[in-house]
Amino acid sequence: MLIPIITPVVKMERKTTVSLHTLGCKLNQAETESLSRQFSAAGYGIIENNADICVVNTCTVTHIADRKSRHLIRLLRKSNPQAFIIVTGCCAETSSADLFRAGASMLVNNKQKEHIVELLQKQQLKIPDIQSDNHIAAHTQRVRSFIKIQHGCTSNCTYCIVPSVRGCEYSLSPDMILKEVQDRTANGYKEVVLTGTKAGAYEYNGVFLKSLLQRILAETDIQRLHLSSLQPEELTQELLALWQNKRLCPHFHLALQSGSDSVLRQMRRHYTVNQYLESVTMIRKLLPDASITTDIMVGFPGESDTEFEESYHLCRDIGFSAIHVFMYSPRPDTPAVSMDKQIDAHIKKQRSLKMLALAYESAIKYQKKFLGQVHDVLWERETEQKLFNGLTDNYLRVFTHSTLPLSNRLLPVRLVSSTRQGIRGELL
Repeated sequence: MLIPIITPVVKMERKTTVSLHTLGCKLNQAETESLSRQFSAAGYGIIENNADICVVNTCTVTHIADRKSRHLIRLLRKSNPQAFIIVTGCCAETSSADLFRAGASMLVNNKQKEHIVELLQKQQLKIPDIQSDNHIAAHTQRVRSFIKIQHGCTSNCTYCIVPSVRGCEYSLSPDMILKEVQDRTANGYKEVVLTGTKAGAYEYNGVFLKSLLQRILAETDIQRLHLSSLQPEELTQELLALWQNKRLCPHFHLALQSGSDSVLRQMRRHYTVNQYLESVTMIRKLLPDASITTDIMVGFPGESDTEFEESYHLCRDIGFSAIHVFMYSPRPDTPAVSMDKQIDAHIKKQRSLKMLALAYESAIKYQKKFLGQVHDVLWERETEQKLFNGLTDNYLRVFTHSTLPLSNRLLPVRLVSSTRQGIRGELL
């Protein structure tokens, strides 16, 4: 779906600038990063604000994601009235009229997303002369790069709109992925995150995820390799054994969604509570200090107080290092929309607040396990004057003060104290 605004053809007399904005998942981040490289290679200048062209990569996983997408477009239009705003991503698949009303100039669907630069060049758009004080940069800060290995999902969970907006599953070739990782390493990146709609379902001509990871570890020099997420049923002993290589980050995002078997069946998830617990046990047996994070949905249609409490107690007993809590959001054309016993918004809010409080307690408890220890931290950016933040390999957020530049350096740090934002560290 490509809906352009037709404008006169003019010759560009200066470098056209582009800003890129991302909402939602790590796959969106990987795709935006790829677009940034394409725009730069085509001669566009990448800046943060007040650009000639704004690309917004949207999300539609919940109604809140839809609202955030529209809000961002309105902000961009208000702050930069002459900008040509291209809206792509999952929200562009479902809400074209709303996005145009918010200020979009063009919509590009997910299938055409990777061809946006080519589409722009074919349209030969008239670009207004927008004055900007931003310095042009080739790419975002070179610390951590997101690389897409897989796209699409056919699981068809009853609450999820993703299969209809992302389409069928397909995987990129191992050779293409290897080249991407090698290029990132050559360009100075210390960490690569492999991502996809369902990354654990990776399969290309008989090559599965385990073999892909083995090739990356053997054929590249990337210092940290991070897998964005797995489904519980995708984790095997053979796959997990690869994490004996210290370059693989010991962080596992395993979506739980509910701690009640009856709710999991209604959601059409492909595991039971016991099978989920087996995956957690498998990880902790090999990697006792690994970070295990999850997603929890509250207020799924028909979820009783007892079933919610099952989720709450299971999350408490597992002790996740982070829990992403979200309230069930009716998505168009999904089976859950028409299910009986839709949960009242007030009840969903109460359950969300209780689960969020547990999420905070669990995160602090996990952080405190590591106080006094020394861990390598990949420093990202200076957040305030002389205050830097970065991540350990098990994805603990660490802050420290330094008069020296730390960005993109992998340095040993003693973890000193726990705060709501993360851990305070001292450089060694």
